[in-house]
Amino acid sequence: MKQLRLKVLAGLFLAAGILSWGAARLWDALGTLPSVPLAAPIVLAAIAVVLTATALSLRARLKAQRERRPGAKGVEPLMAARAVVFGQASALVAALVAGMYGGTGVFLLGSLDIPARRDQAIYAAASVLTGFAVIAAALFLERVCKLPEDEDHNGQGHAPVN
Repeated sequence: MKQLRLKVLAGLFLAAGILSWGAARLWDALGTLPSVPLAAPIVLAAIAVVLTATALSLRARLKAQRERRPGAKGVEPLMAARAVVFGQASALVAALVAGMYGGTGVFLLGSLDIPARRDQAIYAAASVLTGFAVIAAALFLERVCKLPEDEDHNGQGHAPVN
């Protein structure tokens, strides 16, 4: 399983932001701009909480398993893999959503004197921040579930010298 790359997430964020900013300009020129839902940052925050809770739970279980504590409940490899896939998918979607709301928020910065648009800009900013929280939680989950690497397997190990 490949690790998430910050460059890919940043690229998705920027591409979605630029497209969203352009679409917001076009949409506003043609009529009314769609609103940023208040539920967007709430849903993203809930996903970040679930990912963080999963990572903390798995980390505690893996630590107990490594320390060979009596009665320690192990982690099934398939369960850990599913958690990582959920985290990666969440991070990719969060990068797109945060970029989309970021682009819309940048467009709304030009009209903060209108109360309705100011509220929309606040919701967009909150969505971007909680999107980043989802990405951080997903990266943390991925790190928790990463297998310890064998030094010789990576070519970094050294053969004993006689």
